[in-house]
Amino acid sequence: MGAEVITVSADTKFVHLAWQREEKELADVKFPMGSDKGGNLARMFGVYDEATNLALRGVFIISPEGKLLNAEVNYYNLGRNIDELMRKFKANLYLQKHEAQACPSKWKEEGDKTLTPSAKMVGRVHQALE
Repeated sequence: MGAEVITVSADTKFVHLAWQREEKELADVKFPMGSDKGGNLARMFGVYDEATNLALRGVFIISPEGKLLNAEVNYYNLGRNIDELMRKFKANLYLQKHEAQACPSKWKEEGDKTLTPSAKMVGRVHQALE
């Protein structure tokens, strides 16, 4: 879909390799897994916890122009949902072409119902989606 996917954590590249070799959930990962051992990137994104020297689990969708489109930050022990991440990614691709539209929370792919934000819609989103 034209995206460049990179994962980054405070683990070393050797820990990433071990995770990829041993953890079946990561067996098919084909994108780079970067190491932020010093936490500099985590600090830049505001997810570094100085008290624990750990990074919260953050997912950031950034446009090719460098604009932050989505940010999701979870606590250390909460996994991310790839289906929801892909929904957000697809919605951002759609909205680049349809800037006047809005993708509601149940929007999944092109062809699903969108909204046109306006003062008339305030308090009437549910009715607009019926």
